[in-house]
Amino acid sequence: MNRKILLGLVAAVLVGAGGYAWLRSNTTGDAALTAVSAPASSASASAAAGPPVSVTTVVVQKKDVDVMLEATGTVTALNSVDIRPQVASTITKVQIKEGQFVSAGQPLFVLDARTDEVNVTKARAQLAKDQAALADAERQLARSKDLFAQNFISQGAVDTNQTLVDSARAVVAADRAAIESAQVGLSYSRIVAPAAGRAGAINVFPGSTVQPSGNALVTITQLDPISVAFSLPQRNLGDALATLRAGGGKVTALLPDSGSAVTGKLKFVDNAVDAASGTVRVKAEFANKDERLWPGAFVTVRLAVQTLAGASVIPQAAVIQSPRGKIVYVVDASSKATARPVEITYANGEEVAVTGVKPGERIVLDGRQNLRPGATVIDRPAGDAGRGRRGGAASGAANGASAASSAMSEAGRGAATTATPPAPAV
Repeated sequence: MNRKILLGLVAAVLVGAGGYAWLRSNTTGDAALTAVSAPASSASASAAAGPPVSVTTVVVQKKDVDVMLEATGTVTALNSVDIRPQVASTITKVQIKEGQFVSAGQPLFVLDARTDEVNVTKARAQLAKDQAALADAERQLARSKDLFAQNFISQGAVDTNQTLVDSARAVVAADRAAIESAQVGLSYSRIVAPAAGRAGAINVFPGSTVQPSGNALVTITQLDPISVAFSLPQRNLGDALATLRAGGGKVTALLPDSGSAVTGKLKFVDNAVDAASGTVRVKAEFANKDERLWPGAFVTVRLAVQTLAGASVIPQAAVIQSPRGKIVYVVDASSKATARPVEITYANGEEVAVTGVKPGERIVLDGRQNLRPGATVIDRPAGDAGRGRRGGAASGAANGASAASSAMSEAGRGAATTATPPAPAV
């Protein structure tokens, strides 16, 4: 009797296990069939059917974009003169201050000129003496000519007096030259600015002894206009020469500290390429009334060699690097986002010139990380970009959590259903 009961229980367990396996097989097959029969465009349909995505859009601008060659340059003065004395002497007066702006011809220093003044006086006295001798010789010549006319003296006596007059005249001319020479020496005692510019440090004081071979008294540097020297690769030599022939083009110098820009023109291209570096030396000239450029400073130089007329310009942040290349999301009139492939023609800071979009079209700048092709978008103000990102992320997280919760509930119900086998037949 016990053996019959045991066999009955075993048979019941086997029947129940077979029913559970049959039910699970049918359920899995239906789910797989449903997944296989789903169309490939379900992702797009899901994106279109999902809630609108909050984004920030910008309009594609139409601009003339300058293609720039960028290099590091050094600010150099057009004129920089070291002031030195031409004679050995002593400083008696300093007529400028350090850092002062001077004009051409303005007095700078006065040297001890007593010796030169005496030399000028002496030369003038000698001239006066020789002029008196010349006057006497001319009177003697006039009397000898009268006597010769009366046949009291010979022609030889007249010629002798004429020679004396000519010699006296030569001596007077030499005296005048000596006076001019003494005045030149006297002029060395007064040092003036050869050109306009800014005075540097003054290295002498009244009473200092100076010599022509000694240190410079001061350096005068021209600051306006001023130049920037930089080097370009050999491959860009043709562009630089074409820009120079066209009038210098547009050269922009960016100051590293303030970030401000100064605009000038290309003025010089060297006549040889440096064989060691493969670069050519060029210079640009800038107006510098506000003294933003200072000699010796380093600046970033951009030389415009070409202009892209009417280019489509967008923010660089709007370009997405996808596995198939660069794309942007274009928003159409029905507020649908469409992926559009683009090519970057030229990048300039935060903006890029691209092909593939047209001026006036709206593209997504912020919030593109939540987009899918065909999704509906809501354009939010640019000031709400950060809040929109946080809201979009929170909304996405909430939607994801809700979807996960629903999936877990469905899985729980399915597990409960499949885990309970049908009652075995007794």
